[in-house]
Amino acid sequence: MRKALRILPALALLALFIGLWEIYVDSKGADFSATLPAPHQVASSLYNDRSLLWSNFLVTAKEVLLGIAVTAVAGFLFAIAIHFSRTLRRALYPLLVASQAIPFPILAPILLVWLGFGILPKLVVIALVSFFSVVVTTLDGLDAVDPDLLKLMRTFDAPRRRMFTQIELPSALPGLLTGAKIAVAVAVIGDVFAEYTGSNSGLGYLILVSIPQLLTARAVAAVVILAVFAISLFSLLTLAERLALPWAYQSRGER
Repeated sequence: MRKALRILPALALLALFIGLWEIYVDSKGADFSATLPAPHQVASSLYNDRSLLWSNFLVTAKEVLLGIAVTAVAGFLFAIAIHFSRTLRRALYPLLVASQAIPFPILAPILLVWLGFGILPKLVVIALVSFFSVVVTTLDGLDAVDPDLLKLMRTFDAPRRRMFTQIELPSALPGLLTGAKIAVAVAVIGDVFAEYTGSNSGLGYLILVSIPQLLTARAVAAVVILAVFAISLFSLLTLAERLALPWAYQSRGER
């Protein structure tokens, strides 16, 4: 019951936002709804276009889930590599930061030319937009290890591998999950950009073709599904973190 009550403020704020949105659109007249549909029009599209929305959602969900999985594994391994090598850190970390300044709407067409119109260019875009958060948060976890613990392990002649598995790896896992939670939101955005550029399916493609046809209610319905999808993934990762790493929450005083 207490956990259920925690979401009441968010639900109340959402209801207020939807109510104000409905009033605003209604006050502008019927013609304005072609530009900004009212919430009841979006709800109608969610029901009437449910088959179309669902089929395109499955495409987007596959791309996002696979992209996040690949990014999490690659980002984790990358963070470990530059944690163990100062040379790699000095050489690659600036490039990692610079990658976040790439304008992805410009990069996506180039990737299509290189990689074709399949799923691969979309995975690359998702990786580029979400890789940074996974690497940085994981690396922060690795660097946050108490140096006294490492000195103690060295005192007992512990091998480097044991120091990593017993001290550094547990410290890095909360950072990895934090980075994955951040990656969830930006991965959805990145996938939509990739579908804009070259695709014949997916919610991003559906938004792209719906707006010129003045089917804005359908486009907003697709955005609503993307938002719910991102929130769901974020919540699942939060639950996984609570179940798999309860000590991390206890150390932060969270319940």
